Amino acid sequence: MNYGPDERSVFETAATDLYEELVGSAGLDAQDPRIQEGGSAAGPFALLQDIGLVTFDEGEDRWVPVDPSIVQSRVVSPLGQQGAELIAESAQWAKAFQGLTHAWRRSPEALRGPFTELRGSAIGAHITSVVADASGELLTAQPQTNRAMQHLPDVVVERDRAALRRGVSMRTLYQHAARRSAATVNYVAAVTAEGAQVRTLDEFFNRLIVVDRRIAIIPGREHNSALVVREPSVIAYLADIFDRSWERARPFTNKDTSVVRDIAAEQRAMTIRMLIGGHADPSGAARLGVSPRTYAGYVSELKQEFEVDSRFQLGYEMGRRGITGRDVPSGEGLGPAPDPGF
Repeated sequence: MNYGPDERSVFETAATDLYEELVGSAGLDAQDPRIQEGGSAAGPFALLQDIGLVTFDEGEDRWVPVDPSIVQSRVVSPLGQQGAELIAESAQWAKAFQGLTHAWRRSPEALRGPFTELRGSAIGAHITSVVADASGELLTAQPQTNRAMQHLPDVVVERDRAALRRGVSMRTLYQHAARRSAATVNYVAAVTAEGAQVRTLDEFFNRLIVVDRRIAIIPGREHNSALVVREPSVIAYLADIFDRSWERARPFTNKDTSVVRDIAAEQRAMTIRMLIGGHADPSGAARLGVSPRTYAGYVSELKQEFEVDSRFQLGYEMGRRGITGRDVPSGEGLGPAPDPGF
């Protein structure tokens, strides 16, 4: 018999308690009402019987415990075998689908034009597919939405590590705010260990993925949509934007004090530009890739720095001093970074 999560839950709780009682008392009377049909321990006892952790001593009319090390292999080994068979079967299915994918990409339907719109779950599946086919280079730009900062699926980490292990070079851009995300920091540690390069900017364009400079994926006009680009001139333009932003970016490290200091200065300057530009707090926060609460903290720090009590006074004081937010080198981006939906 194969045992699943439900049986294991009973085994770990009530059945374990009952077994420990049997061990402590050298057995359990066969007439104990708890183990009779309808008794309080009837279910856990039946599970112990089925697994083989108790045996009946006719001479003593008692149920006595059995050494778990003798029984364990009868339960665990079938599960391990089943797991190995499922892994092998999943590999065969993946291989079968890979053949279909190659056939699709050679078809007129797949090559119907330089642009293809994707929606919903098809986006992630397509990204996984093109990354799996990458042979030379991956460029990715990731704006820091709250959703992206909170969670990075393990499948994304393994997908990118697999590409790096095949010898694909990878460069990734984040906003400076990514340095405060534990999920992003863990992801960066995993991929840089395989040779990836990661940098951050104060602000940059929306999400972008470029694979081997032959396919690009950008956000679509609607939420939860994306556009696959195969037009060489457009891809070259997008890759050039990425390269220029990369040159202005800072290495992803929180250990270099000079880098940390520069980043703090760039975020301060970016906040000033948002205030001077008249951006509302949600818009300013989105451009910096931080929460509105964090953004409000930045503004509060500026009030303290300029010794004022209100935003009106802050604006007046910055104008009087000629502060523009461009008095330190910074990587000003190409526009806001709202949730691209994929």
